[in-house]
Amino acid sequence: MTIVELQFPFTGTTLPTDHGYALYGALSRIIPELHEADWAAIETVPGIASGDGVTYLDTEASLKIRIPQERIPVLLRLVGKRIEMDGHVIRLGNPQIRLLTPSPLLYSRIVTIKGFTEPEPFLEAVLRKLDGLGISGEPSIGPRRVLRIGKQTIVGFSLAIHGLSEEGSLLLQKEGMGGRRRMGCGIFFPIDVDRVIGQPPPRVERINR
Repeated sequence: MTIVELQFPFTGTTLPTDHGYALYGALSRIIPELHEADWAAIETVPGIASGDGVTYLDTEASLKIRIPQERIPVLLRLVGKRIEMDGHVIRLGNPQIRLLTPSPLLYSRIVTIKGFTEPEPFLEAVLRKLDGLGISGEPSIGPRRVLRIGKQTIVGFSLAIHGLSEEGSLLLQKEGMGGRRRMGCGIFFPIDVDRVIGQPPPRVERINR
């Protein structure tokens, strides 16, 4: 199965800083098939958080959604649509369609793994998931982050994976890690090494299983 990334340009200047769940809900109202779609990964829109719950958007960026290639016609229904979240509005343009490209370093803004909310156990869980996928790489965790779904608060961490092979890099971008990928979690992107943030992770040795 070929996974592609749709990159929707947009107009609009602000969104709620924690907009992963709201964005998923807004897109699902336009495309109901997204509501239970385990085949879709929806990244949050990048920008600069003001500290008061508002993010000022990077208007040169795009809304990125990963889907199987055969689902492209479904997602094209978003073109030209007005997306409103808590009084903030963006409008989507025509997307560029990109194939995934390998990189030895991938980064996810937030990864959530159920039951793991402290750095060292979380890192151990990450290593088990990498082993389960047959991927060799070295994880580094960054800041603790939260996702709010109604009154529920989900805890995760930003995460970088270093030293990936081409095959492992493409597989991790395709499969992601953890839950809530429709809400912006567990989606990995190639980045430059100097963009990795956070404190050095606790040392966790791999265990042969």
